[in-house]
Amino acid sequence: MPDTADKILDAALMHVPFDGWSETSFRAAVSDAGVDPVVGRGLFPRGAVDLAVAYHKCGDAEMLRRIEEADLDEMRFRDRVAFAVRARIEAAEDREAVRRGTTLFALPIYAPDGARLIWGTADAIWTALGDTSRDFNWYTKRATLSGVYSSTVLYWLGDDSLGSEATWAFLDRRIEDVMRFEKAKAQVRGNRFLSGLMAGPAKILDRVQAPSGEGSDVPGGHTVPR
Repeated sequence: MPDTADKILDAALMHVPFDGWSETSFRAAVSDAGVDPVVGRGLFPRGAVDLAVAYHKCGDAEMLRRIEEADLDEMRFRDRVAFAVRARIEAAEDREAVRRGTTLFALPIYAPDGARLIWGTADAIWTALGDTSRDFNWYTKRATLSGVYSSTVLYWLGDDSLGSEATWAFLDRRIEDVMRFEKAKAQVRGNRFLSGLMAGPAKILDRVQAPSGEGSDVPGGHTVPR
């Protein structure tokens, strides 16, 4: 049986396409769910903004479920990443709710929330795929995937191709770009002259460590499925 927060979120999705993630949608959702407004505000102190955050985290949880159920052993690693990003986008289901959320988190006041959510999604993907990096690569992997994910979502929002095939082709191209960049990095490390030039910066970056996890205030330091 859905808990109170789930009931409010489900009810909100009926209003978001018309009123966005707004106070109007929040109040209507609380009323439709038959929840006391005081209880609703206690669950979602910022109203619709917190509802939008909860909706995004629900998508992350569904993505993780799909990854866990899939057989990824025979896939190339780049294909595993593509599968995960596609699973996250398909988990959203309601394109208009995503579109309205994108508009909300583009506002300067809520942009930090949006950045944390995207970073959290990238972190969830890397963690689910078995990433064990604890150095500077922990950050670069998540930053790169955040860019791939967010650009693919924006493409998907405007994609009217059958089965969103244009979006998945776009995703493959973005991942291919990342692969080229990683190959270039490897070539630099293998070049005696260039690796010598980078020795100083590399020593500094080696001191950078990933967040400790639970209790860390770094976005994406840990992912808690809803």
